[in-house]
Amino acid sequence: MGIALVLNCGSSTVKYQVVDTTADGPLAVGLVERVTDHGQAIREIIAELSRPESGVNMADITVVGHRVVQGGEEFSAPTIVDDDVERRIALLSTLAPLHNPANVAGIAAARHAFPDLPHVAIFDTAFHATLPEDAYTYAIDRMVAKEHGIRRYGFHGTSHGYVSRETARAMGKDVRDINVIVLHLGNGASACAVRAGLSIDTSMGLTPLEGLVMGTRSGDIDPAVVLHLKRAAGMNVDEVDTLLNRQSGMIGLTGHSDMRDVARAIGEGDHDAKLGFDVYCRRIKGYVGAYYAHLGTLDAITFTAGVGENDAAVREHSLAGLEQFGIVVDKERNAERSKRARLISTDDSRVQVWVVPTNEEREIALQSIAAVS
Repeated sequence: MGIALVLNCGSSTVKYQVVDTTADGPLAVGLVERVTDHGQAIREIIAELSRPESGVNMADITVVGHRVVQGGEEFSAPTIVDDDVERRIALLSTLAPLHNPANVAGIAAARHAFPDLPHVAIFDTAFHATLPEDAYTYAIDRMVAKEHGIRRYGFHGTSHGYVSRETARAMGKDVRDINVIVLHLGNGASACAVRAGLSIDTSMGLTPLEGLVMGTRSGDIDPAVVLHLKRAAGMNVDEVDTLLNRQSGMIGLTGHSDMRDVARAIGEGDHDAKLGFDVYCRRIKGYVGAYYAHLGTLDAITFTAGVGENDAAVREHSLAGLEQFGIVVDKERNAERSKRARLISTDDSRVQVWVVPTNEEREIALQSIAAVS
């Protein structure tokens, strides 16, 4: 296999890991904050990793893998970066204005810092390239949609791909032989229906705003709400964007974006916190039901990411009442805490329910090394 430097470049932060794909854990993990110059951030990372105590031999790194949020319809697989690819990723910034520009800035800085290493772009959207046409098409004028690239792209693809395979492995099966619903529940949250290892539906759409209730994002909402806010409240596009992306979801409903704070508020008798929790779980249950119907048969439901891996109450309430569909959570198993994949359904549950830790950086490393091998 090999050793990869994985970079996740945001507008003000750069997260990094050095991953040896033959080892269980990363060789190094770090974060550069308050980034104003991605070139400087990369230089800081190199300086940190070059220290003897870092445990990393820079000469052993064989590839640099980059997380890129939006690949549009152009990029459906890991892609070795050259000048043309970098330019095309930048052009997709209209579809992801908060993410792709920072991704490109990081790629450019890293290519300058590591000119002799191959660089590979791994796209959040790529795993969902297998969505059928009727799953990714919105019911708006088809010419307008075509001209402006309006369709469901889906996100969290590296997580959904990794977790669906790890679920199959935990079950002792090949991912091509199972159907699974993956629930990636973090500050951002999405559901994905995976048939035989391929994404056939997912809750996020043109942007990461659609779908489940999230920490600060509304998820699904009547699109006429936007028009109503413009007409009745006099809000402009940027104000509505801020409302739906940063002031909605759990923070809008409860005043808290962290589910641990929501749980404490519920314990103190806060009605808004309990309502927000119920809305959050109801939305998840609705997607589980819809994706069960689309898949036809279901072998497993898997919870992952910060909330999914750690919040037993969310897991229990999101699947409560689905026993007649063969989904039965074991309360004792669900209450257990572990950093490993674990079964939380009863032995007689027709559909197995799992908690599987995600590892997007490892997935990026694996795909990047495979792309240059």
